[in-house]
Amino acid sequence: MTLSNDILDQLLKGVDRPEDLLGEQGLMKELKVRLMERMLGAELTEHLGYEPNGEPASQQGNRRNGATRKTLKGNDGALPIDIPRDRDGSFEPELIKKGQTRIDGMDDKIIGLYAAGLSTRDIRAHLEEVYGLRVSADLISRVTDAVLEEVSDWQNRALEPVYPIVFLDALRVKIRDAESRQVKNKAVYVALGVTPEGMREVLGLWIANHEGAKFWLSIMNTLKNRGVEDILIAVVDGLKGFPDAINAAFPDTIVQTCIVHLVRHSLNFCGWKDRKAVAKSLRRIYRAVDDEEAAKALDAFEEEWGKKYPSIAPSWRRAWQEVIPFFAFPPAVRKIIYTTNAIESLNRVIRKTTKTRGSFPTDDAATKLIYLAIRNFEKTGRRVREWVAARNQFAILYPERFNK
Repeated sequence: MTLSNDILDQLLKGVDRPEDLLGEQGLMKELKVRLMERMLGAELTEHLGYEPNGEPASQQGNRRNGATRKTLKGNDGALPIDIPRDRDGSFEPELIKKGQTRIDGMDDKIIGLYAAGLSTRDIRAHLEEVYGLRVSADLISRVTDAVLEEVSDWQNRALEPVYPIVFLDALRVKIRDAESRQVKNKAVYVALGVTPEGMREVLGLWIANHEGAKFWLSIMNTLKNRGVEDILIAVVDGLKGFPDAINAAFPDTIVQTCIVHLVRHSLNFCGWKDRKAVAKSLRRIYRAVDDEEAAKALDAFEEEWGKKYPSIAPSWRRAWQEVIPFFAFPPAVRKIIYTTNAIESLNRVIRKTTKTRGSFPTDDAATKLIYLAIRNFEKTGRRVREWVAARNQFAILYPERFNK
């Protein structure tokens, strides 16, 4: 549709300043209200079967019955709309549904602000400052609670039958305990899978109220129930009992301790002036040709640093059974397992979002925000770099399982 210049001239008559067009009482806002009321009137006409100035059929009891003033919240601030009524209350407009209080994607704006880490108070202040809207904390909670339905669908969606690599990692988040009402550090577990096509996919997130083998086994059984039949390599952060839980659900899965976590844990024991030297010595271990050379490198490390930092070498030896699978893989696969860029970049996105919150009032509040952070993460590039070489290696190492 093209508006003629005559119509535009009539509309713009008396519009001399920007606020006359875009202000609180400006033309654009009035035009939007008038157009919406006109469309609502057309809907009622179709519903009743006669024009506003016409007469209904003689046997028809339902007729026009005035209008109800309703104030909607939108990008232009508060919009007072007259909603036409019928006598028997059967009219349900499509343009503005019964119970609707917001238009113009206001819900999306609230969720976007929430996803950026803003508190309810901050969101209210932002909406009032930018749009002149005063919204209640209860409304913001209702809007963001709608995300939980999306989370539920996401947590229960079907998954791929095979994932060559799954990273299982934990973050610590402060959440108020429902029973004691005290703020506690709770573990939030995130599973990030790599598909046979080399695409990163977050499989789920779980907040642990009681950590242990049963909890970890429940995560693995959940993945099975959602269609996962096989995981070739599971990379974990060294939590006790996690490897057993993984192998209970997926007996053929190779459990690999995350080398990055192990190195970071080791560096926590040494002083700042020695960190570079210690890291260089540790590099000789995980870059060894095979597990025998790695064991020799660990002995050499202990001989060099054991007296000054006696806790580091034993921590590697305790995790050795979950370290040595790493050395059986070719460089293309090792690089993906070691660098863990996928899980590290995901964690950065989550921490960036949650760091603005001192604590969360409930598990659901934490779940909503972390899920929205994950949703933003998955909008970015999801492909694992240099996957082609790794994919060829998986096809050779696990021909039947990888191609399943």
